[in-house]
This record gives sequence, structure tokens and C-alpha cells, in this order.
Amino acid sequence: MSSVLLAILDPIDSLLLAPGTLSQPNKRWHSAFVTIYSDSNFKIDQTSLTKLVKDKNVENLENIGGVLRVASTLETNVEFGIPADLVDIAHRHEAFGQNTYERPPTKSFFNFIVEAFKDLTIFILLGCAALSLAFGIKEHGIKEGWYDGGSIFVAIFLVIVVSSTSNFRQNRQFDKLSKVSNNIQVDVVRAGRRQQISVFEIVVGDVVCLKIGDQVPADGLFLDGHSLQVDESSMTGESEPGEVNCSHPFFISGTKVVDGYARMLVTSVGMNTTWGEMMSSINRDTNEQTPLQARLNKLTSSIGKVGLAVAFLVLVVLLVRYFTGNTEDEKGNREFNGSKTKVDDIVNAVVKIVAAAITIVVVAIPEGLPLAVTLTLAYSMKRMMADQAMVRKLSACETMGSATTICTDKTGTLTLNQMKVTKFWLGKESFLANAYSSIAPYILELFHEGVALNTTGSVFRPNSGSVIEFSGSPTEKAILSWAVLELNMEMKQLKQSRTIIFIEAFNSKKKRSGVLMRRMVDNTTHVHWKGAAEMILKMCSSYYDASGIIKYLDDGEKMKFEKIIEGMAASSLRCIAFAHKEVSEESNGDDEECKKLEEDGLTLLGLVGIKDPCRPGVKKAVEDCQYAGVNIKMITGDNIFTAKAIATECGILMPGQDILGGAVVEGEEFRNYTPEERLEKVDKICVMARSSPFDKLLMVECLKQKGHVVAVTGDGTNDAPALKEADIGLSMGIQGTEVAKESSDIVILDDNFASVATVVMWGRCVYNNIQKFIQFQLTVNVAALVINFVAAVSAGEVPLTTVQLLWVNLIMDTLGALALATEKPTKELMERPPVGWTEPLITNIMWRNLLAQALYQIAILLTLQFKGQSIFDVTEKVKDTLIFNTFVLCQVFNEFNARKLEKKNVFKGIHRNRLFLGIIAITIVLQVVMVEFLKKFADTERLNWVQWCSCIGLAAVAWPIGWIVKWIPVPQRPIFSYLKMKKI
Repeated sequence: MSSVLLAILDPIDSLLLAPGTLSQPNKRWHSAFVTIYSDSNFKIDQTSLTKLVKDKNVENLENIGGVLRVASTLETNVEFGIPADLVDIAHRHEAFGQNTYERPPTKSFFNFIVEAFKDLTIFILLGCAALSLAFGIKEHGIKEGWYDGGSIFVAIFLVIVVSSTSNFRQNRQFDKLSKVSNNIQVDVVRAGRRQQISVFEIVVGDVVCLKIGDQVPADGLFLDGHSLQVDESSMTGESEPGEVNCSHPFFISGTKVVDGYARMLVTSVGMNTTWGEMMSSINRDTNEQTPLQARLNKLTSSIGKVGLAVAFLVLVVLLVRYFTGNTEDEKGNREFNGSKTKVDDIVNAVVKIVAAAITIVVVAIPEGLPLAVTLTLAYSMKRMMADQAMVRKLSACETMGSATTICTDKTGTLTLNQMKVTKFWLGKESFLANAYSSIAPYILELFHEGVALNTTGSVFRPNSGSVIEFSGSPTEKAILSWAVLELNMEMKQLKQSRTIIFIEAFNSKKKRSGVLMRRMVDNTTHVHWKGAAEMILKMCSSYYDASGIIKYLDDGEKMKFEKIIEGMAASSLRCIAFAHKEVSEESNGDDEECKKLEEDGLTLLGLVGIKDPCRPGVKKAVEDCQYAGVNIKMITGDNIFTAKAIATECGILMPGQDILGGAVVEGEEFRNYTPEERLEKVDKICVMARSSPFDKLLMVECLKQKGHVVAVTGDGTNDAPALKEADIGLSMGIQGTEVAKESSDIVILDDNFASVATVVMWGRCVYNNIQKFIQFQLTVNVAALVINFVAAVSAGEVPLTTVQLLWVNLIMDTLGALALATEKPTKELMERPPVGWTEPLITNIMWRNLLAQALYQIAILLTLQFKGQSIFDVTEKVKDTLIFNTFVLCQVFNEFNARKLEKKNVFKGIHRNRLFLGIIAITIVLQVVMVEFLKKFADTERLNWVQWCSCIGLAAVAWPIGWIVKWIPVPQRPIFSYLKMKKI
């Protein structure tokens, strides 16, 4: 490897710096090389860079001069990064490619059409249409004979095109969401400034800053950092995290940082990385089946079996009636006369009978149900994106509607995450912002060290004198801005005059971070700690007062400091403590060997209180969730007083509620309960303070054991187990780490609890819309099956033709799904308790509504079937058209009823759903065209104004029936549970 790179680099260097004594051919080569490399600006090719990281051979890296040599060849300044100008970035794109992956092409529209043709019923219908077309042309000639078969073909084509179009659009929607979910933000250093850019904008040569929870965005080499542990299980399968440092400096894209922080030099991006090669062969699974879709498939299968049975009976009855000579043609002659009947006529008649039976199956099988779910989920995902929630797993859309408990984080979710230092205590004395000049210079210097060296944040001072930029976590930014703007800290000078020996990085388990550093001036070694105030206080045996005198910290003094911390916490302040200790060189051992900082005998430097105000609207969102029967539990790492103050402010905790006992606990207390005690007390707990990620996981497990549907919000790497264990994991889009997002089902893009409440409402809306559509479609199914069966058995014919039934199928499958599945969520949804997973999809209320409408439709249509000719004094053909027209218009009017399952006013909010009104209008227009203009195609006769008004009047009765029926009370217990009891 080293010989390959040296073979590349050395000739390049020699050619670029070649003396003037070269021969003529060599001069031409020299000229070509200078042209190439002055254009691309780089002295190393992508293949060598890729091989360098892939082989993970430290010896090869050292042979070519190490990481700094590679940075030099990539024209990267390891401290200031690459220049931020567009020309340089364009050169890097051209030389090394972009950080995007080539994915397999998405399915084309043609693929969805092919899949639609694979449906068995469509396949059988096509066969019947072909036979009908062939016999029709043979019997009546091509001019007249194509109508029956051709009309079936057209109807099938319409069904296929509409369903394929909706599936194609839904697939495109998922692809767009996939691109958004992959577009993560990355910290890079460019032109000396730390900034956030899209992962797709990273180029070879970039200096990337990595911290706990980040996903490594490209292949690269370790520049500097501390305690860096990387989980490479996604690439290597190794479960144990590996350390990345100067001895093992290789980063593989797609791996995750589990501890520490570092800066890396990017050497390969996009398709040149190992992750890129792997991702290009994976296509996002958009065929994921949600629990609701699985339940609907079972329902579809059950209804389909009933439909098949009815269709088979109709087939048998019609065949028996035909072959026993009980059917007549249009002229009144008997159709079957034994051996006198032509074979062509027999086959033609049988094909018509089979087609009618198959069409009944098509209408009976509610194929629109899966389509309705798909449409609802696709529509909801799109709208939820606008409401700051990005769905990563489809099932979460509907599961969120069943959530009974939400375990929420505090920082950034309930609060604004806009932190500012508002209190400062040095010893037992509180200092105001303008009174820091009275503090001893030595103490200020210790503070400067403790802030500047023990941080993952950074400070950028623009040369132009504009506003200083602070980067890092909100807590880090708050402390850095306070130290720079109020304590006059010079971060750059401090870093240059001190050597960092070892860093213990912050994580949510330890709730503290420490640094071991050496001053260059006097060569003394010091330990600085920073973290949760009560944690740091336990490590201290003395404290500094304002004049810099060290005082002994006995139990009595500790109590006083604890009171100060409690007072700050009760004011909703996050309390951070700083501690210091000068240590001897011998006690720390060798720099490389030193893996643990001294944790006792420290001197307390001071306390800072950071204010993080509650988000506006959070209290209202919490109240909405509680009103909807969803319990809110706050789980935070802050101390118990801060937690109680914020929980009370947000409405999670009522004033004085903890006096009753059990509403507020600490993580350690909850952890030490017996399993039985935990199960007994978990429902009462509203706030868990000083919790570890394990405590959060434990609470989720307990709640699930008690039958709750649990949603969890989290932003840290250590929240990943709880996010995975929860029924719905919600990660934070701004402060959330990539590991947390990867473990979650939904990403809350604005980190706001109000968005979590919106997701609950959308989840209920998805479920409610599906129920509306089920009620609407089953009404059609029941009515169509009964009418066709009764008419076939009694009269020997089916009143609704194949094309007419296919048209009804098109209305209820696609247009109905579009109209009802895209209803927006309303506040009414939050007025009822969560829907349990075990509750039936078709409730007693739905059975009441659909049976009332179906019975009315059956009664009217059968009356028209047997008495229609005499009532209206019309021919049989007009009577059949009246039946068809009334049946379709009944569905149009019933579509309004389906909008509200329980509410009597079905028109409320209808003006806001333009899509619904548009679909109703399209349906009516198409029905008029079918009846008035497509006589041959639809097998209809034109109707006069009286007949049209009669059809509309009969169909409109659906509205008063719907209103009256909703006054009838229904039992809470599901109807079918009574049948099970009888079986027992």
C-alpha cells in the first residue's frame, strides 16, 4: 500500500518541481502533469485514499507521512479546515465525487400497472371480457358486438389506472420522505469556522467534528480527540465498540460514536466509501405492512369468502334457470331450447352468467380497504411533515392513536432549549453580572481553564468584528458565551498555553465531564471537573471563596451548598458546578496509561444556574393530551427540584400533588424498587428526576407490562434502548443524535412537545378515517350482495350489469377512499379515550350506522326491482337504469353520513375539505355521463327530469335516516363477544 502511494506521490512531486534539464519527451509529460494537477489541485487519487482506509493498515499510513501528510496532499489545514469558497469545493467534487449514494431506480408507473394485473379477480374478469368480446362480435358483428366485452375492458382499465396511479404517487411520497430522513446535519470546520452543513455537502478534505451519538458521515482519518468509542456493528457485526485514536485512526462511514469526541479528516465520500457500496444495493422498503393493514387484510379475506359464497350461489341459480328454460331473451323467447340451441348461444349465455357472478365477487371483496389505508398513511405522512413530524416507520402513524402514556424528556421538548446563565455563586456568595471584577484573578483563571478546556463546544471570532459565534450543545453554548462575554475568557490563548493530557467525556450516565491538563508556564498538572451540581459537590472536600481562599467543606457547609442548589433548582434553573484540583505528575502515571481522573478531594470552584424557559403552548398541549386520556410522564436527568418546578409549570404536576406521595421519584429510588413495587407505583409517577437511560427503559417495560401503549421521546444515544422498547419512539430532530433518530419511529423536527400532541391527534385521525371508509364500503358491499342474490334467485337475472358494478366498485374503492381517507384531524378526536389494540375495527356504532343504511338501500332497490316498472310506468331497461342510478346516488349521499361516525351534524367542517367536495362533484358528473351519454357502454337508458328527481329524492332519505339512527344507543361491549359467550 505504502509503495503504491509513494509511487504516486513522489513522481508527482518530482514532476511538479522538475528542473529545466529534462529531455523533450519528459518536458511534455511534465507540462501535462502540471496542467492536470494545477487544475485539480490534489496530489493523490481516490483509489489510493479508499484503499488506505479500507485496509486499516497503520504502517502504510506512517510510511507516507501519516495523517498530516494526507491532509497536506488534500490541501487541508487541520486546524482551519478547507477554504469555504465554491471553486475549491467544485474541484473536490470533480476529483473525488459527491457524498451521495446511487440507489436502485424507484418503481416506474408501468411496474404498478403490471402488479395490478396480477390480481386474480382482475385476471378472471379480463378472461370473461375477452370471451364476451369474441362472442359478441361473432353474434352481432364488429360494429355492435364489441359493446359488452369492450365496456368491461374499459371499466377494468379505469380501475387499474386509478389504483396504479394512487400507489405510484404514494411510492413517490415515501421516496421523498426517505431523502429528507437521510439528510442529516454535520458539524465541519471550514475557513476556521465551525458550522453545520448537510451530510450531502461534505467533500474529501473536510474536517468533521464528531461527538456522542453522531453517525460517521464518510470514510476518514482521526485528527484529534479524546475517549472516542465507535460502534462498528452496522459494518463489521462486532457488538463491542472499538476505540479510534492516533494508534488506530480509521473511520468507516455509517458507524456510530458511542463515547467521547474527535475531529476527522474526510478521505472518501459517497460511492467510494464502504457504506456507499452497501447502501447502493439496498432499496428502502415501502411495502412495510402496518398492524392496521394486517387487520384489514383479515377483514377483506373474511368478507371475500362471504362474497365468493354468494357469487357461487348466484352462479348456480342462474345456470339452473338458464338450462331449465326459465330465462327469456329481449323478444320474450325462451333462451335455452335443448338441442335446438346453438353452441355459440349457450357459450355466450354461460360467459355472461359467469361474468355476472365474478363481478359480484369484485364488488363483494373490499379491495379499497388496503388502498384506503395506503392513501390515509401517505396523506397523513405528508401533512405530519408540515406539522413538524417526520414518520420513519408507517406503523407509528396508527399506533400513536392508541397511545395511553407518553414518557417525555424535559430539555428542548418541554423547554425552549435556549439556555442562558442567569445565576453565579462563588463560595456562598451570589454575584451579579456586572460585579465579576471583585473576584480574585487566580479564581477567574481557573474558571477560564475549566470552561475552555473541558468542553466540546467552540468559539469563533470573526475578523470583521461582527458577533462572536458559539457552537456546541445548548448547555455548552450558554456556559461559553457567559465565560467569553462576562468573564472575558480568551479561548484560543488558553488552548495554546495549556496541553490537554486526557479527557473524560460527558454522557448521560455520569452527568459530568473532566479534563487533565498541564500548564506550559510552570509545568503543573491540574484536573477540572464540570457537571450536575449535586454530583460534583459529592466529589469536593473544600471550596474557594470570592477572595480565592480555600475553605474546608464539612457536612454543615455541604448542607448550605445543597440548599443553594435546591433554591436554584426550585427556580427552574439547571445547576452546573465546577471543581478543580492540582495533581502531582506521579499520581497520573503515563499519559497514555492514564484512563481515570481523580474524583475526590476536589475544591469547589463555583456554581452557575442556567435558565431554560418552558416552550409557549406546552401547557396547553399537555392539557390536551390529558383530556384525551393520555398520561404524561416527565423523565429527566435534572435534579428533583428543577424537575418539580418545570413539571408544575407545564401542567404535568398539579401544585401540591407530590404531598400525596409517589408522583415524583428519583431514578435511583425507582431502580431499587422490587418488580412488584414498580408495577404497583408506576401509574402514579408523573416525574422521574435524576434518571439514567436504564431507568427510562425500566419504566417503559413496566408500563407495557401493565397494558399501556407507550410513546417515548428521547434525544441521546443512551435513549436508544427505551426508544426501541417503546411502542412508538419519538426522537428530536434538532438536538437528537443520529443513533436516537435511527432507533425511533417518528422524528419531531422542532423538538417541541406540542408536535408530539399533534402526532397523537394524527394517529387517531388515521384510525378514524379508516373506520369511516370501512363503514361506507361495507354498506355498499352488503346492499350489492343482497340485491344481486335476491334478484338472481327470484327473477333469474342480476339488475346491475358487470360494467355498472365495476363503476360502483371504482367509486367505493378509489374515489370514496380519496374522499374519506383524507379528512383532516379535528379536536373532537381528542375528546375520547385512546383506542385499544384489542378493540374491534368495526364498532357497535359502525354496525348500527351501516346496517340501517344497507337495509334502507336493499328495501328501496328491491321495491324498484319488482314494482319499478308499474310504479314509474317504464320499460324494463329504464327500470334497471333507475335501480343503478338510485344505488349510486345512495352511495353519494351516504358518503356524507360516513364523515361522522357519532356526531349528528355530518356537514360540520365540510367547507374545509375541498377534496371531499371535489370528489362528490366528480362522482355526480361521471354518473350523469354514464346514464345520459354512455347508453351502449353502460347498458343504460336516458332518464327524464321526473325520474332523476325521484332517484335523488330516494337517495337523499339516507341523510334523515343517518340522523335518526344516531339517536339509538348501542352497548359498549362488542356485538361478536356475545356470540363467543354463547359458544362457551
